Amino acid sequence: MDTLVERLGYPPGTKLVIVNADDLGMTHSGNVGVYDALRHGRATSASLMVPAPWARDAAGSYRGEDIGVHLTLNAEWDIYRWGPITHSPSLLDGDGGFPRTLADLWDHADLDEVRKECRAQVERAIYWGFDVSHVDTHLGSLQARPEFFDVYLELAVDFALPLRLAAEPAQRAVGFPFRKLAAAEGVVFPDHLVTARAGARRHIERALFDLAPGVTELQTHPAIDTEELRAACRDWPGRVEDHAYLRDDPSFPDLVARAGATLIGYRELRDLARN
Repeated sequence: MDTLVERLGYPPGTKLVIVNADDLGMTHSGNVGVYDALRHGRATSASLMVPAPWARDAAGSYRGEDIGVHLTLNAEWDIYRWGPITHSPSLLDGDGGFPRTLADLWDHADLDEVRKECRAQVERAIYWGFDVSHVDTHLGSLQARPEFFDVYLELAVDFALPLRLAAEPAQRAVGFPFRKLAAAEGVVFPDHLVTARAGARRHIERALFDLAPGVTELQTHPAIDTEELRAACRDWPGRVEDHAYLRDDPSFPDLVARAGATLIGYRELRDLARN
């Protein structure tokens, strides 16, 4: 069977890298940082949090970039809150937003409401004019439980979109073969995923140094430094660092070149999924 890179039209052993900017729509600072990294830096894809407070602003600034939907069922910050776009009481915690923790979500969410909410998030992004390139999941909420993964996989199949999936070792940790299940449905997903919290530079550098053949997604969280960002996100220094690294740091393209890698977006995977 052909490898993913061969199915994408590249020779065997090619190293392809998707540089994804997460959390578009969470803050205005993040919107500015993500679009700047896409338009003037090295980001090749981004992920929109449809229920987040600044998602509509992100839609207003969209110019056709490679953007997917960051399916969101949690609002993890103590005082900065957002909630479902559907009427879904089981997806609310005591103060009217999404649950702060994954455990709370998994313990109390009604799966029909999860399905309704996630589908509505994809549909709203399309309604806003986004040419949705993929789906992924905020905090991994839809990947670590089989019943939630069923919703995730169903959306990928129904909308013919690629998925972000954790690497092979994560399957052993969660106890079910989500990559095998996705492949059996014909869903396209990167071969490797490098996850990192805000401030991803050292993770990216290590990944590029050890880059394996195939498609690798690198996760980042770029934002510009503002009072809004500092008030909203306690990890703001890492987000500012991610923006600077993707936007201006010459070491990043040098590392990509030394790795013998080619940068792509999720649209290439989506086009393959729809062929």
